[in-house]
Amino acid sequence: MYDLRGHAASQSGGYGDFGFGGLGEIFDTFFGGAFSDAASRAPRQGENFRLKTRLTFEEAAFGCTREFTIRRTEACQECNGTGCAEGTSPLKCTDCGGSGRLRRVEQSIFGRFSHVVRCPRCGGTGSIITVPCSHCKGTAQVTVSRTLRTQIPAGIDNGGQVTLRGKGSLGAHGGAAGDVHIAVEVEPHEVFSRDGLDINCELPINFAQAALGGEVAVPVLGGTTSIRIPSNTQTGKMIRLKGKGIQEAGGKRCGDQIVQVRVVTPKKLDPDQRRLFEELAKILPTE
Repeated sequence: MYDLRGHAASQSGGYGDFGFGGLGEIFDTFFGGAFSDAASRAPRQGENFRLKTRLTFEEAAFGCTREFTIRRTEACQECNGTGCAEGTSPLKCTDCGGSGRLRRVEQSIFGRFSHVVRCPRCGGTGSIITVPCSHCKGTAQVTVSRTLRTQIPAGIDNGGQVTLRGKGSLGAHGGAAGDVHIAVEVEPHEVFSRDGLDINCELPINFAQAALGGEVAVPVLGGTTSIRIPSNTQTGKMIRLKGKGIQEAGGKRCGDQIVQVRVVTPKKLDPDQRRLFEELAKILPTE
């Protein structure tokens, strides 16, 4: 076909099927679907689940416990995954002798050939369930609701993920069970923001505190602590609190808390305050 029609032959499907409907059907014709059958019987991992959870800033920092309910496929406990009613067992298929395969001889345009096909009576399993389990109807598996309780590790960040291996649905043909993936979303905090393991926050102070210095309370994770403000502190000064940041899961590392000072200008003054500021303005340097 290529010699006769060139590239047009491939575009019109002139070669590649030869009357068999395509390459896949050629393989099926010669081998009775053995390739596709082998693929269908290969071990396959069970269904995975993707869930989401929303945490507060503190829950993400310290870790917490969450519960999730999923509907997953499991082996039927009534029949222990056999698909047979109690007191019975599968019988060997008499058509294929328990092999699950039959050899057939067919005639084609290429001549006489034999190929192996899946046994139609047992579906390739090699056995037949004569009395199916009433609970799973002979499928050997059921779909049930399960509540999973898991620990969210301390220090997890927004966009992090917790994976529960093997907690998903039952695998097929001996394949592993699926997994449960939990995506984490952390709510913004009104005071703190996060940078890796470090925590940032802003500390507003008044003019007197900035000029004279002194002890002030500053919020930290889980409470407050007292820090000393140096005299003559300017807006933007950074004060680092060692070890007051996010502690990595397992306690390997711990970040710091970075406090940025902001000197606040009063929005309203009473008469006494105004008088004092006016007197102070007379003696303060202009630069």
